[in-house]
Amino acid sequence: MTTDSDFLADCRARLAFDLLANTWNAVVLWALRGGPVRHGELRERIGGISQKVLTETLRRLEFNGLVARRAHACAPPRVDYELTELGRTLLAPIDAFGAWAFEHGDDVLAAQDRYTRER
Repeated sequence: MTTDSDFLADCRARLAFDLLANTWNAVVLWALRGGPVRHGELRERIGGISQKVLTETLRRLEFNGLVARRAHACAPPRVDYELTELGRTLLAPIDAFGAWAFEHGDDVLAAQDRYTRER
């Protein structure tokens, strides 16, 4: 069972929040939900992400065990990226967070607008 203090003291809770704090982490994980994808196709699916940022994000996700990189021995060389079993476990929380944003996004934007006008 998790207590209030666990979120302050437990490095694992911080790790979980950090994984989703980076905007591109969740976007890339969500874009990979359908199966293996090549770098270029992944970049097209996402849109608005530079090649450098996508590469850094994929490396970070691979480092954390969420994405697997598979190099195929063919000419020309081909590399695919796919979710690991661990990476797939984050799809439900990402989906839930996206649903929350869809439902409450206008409320957050209105609060930001009120805050800005009052300052």
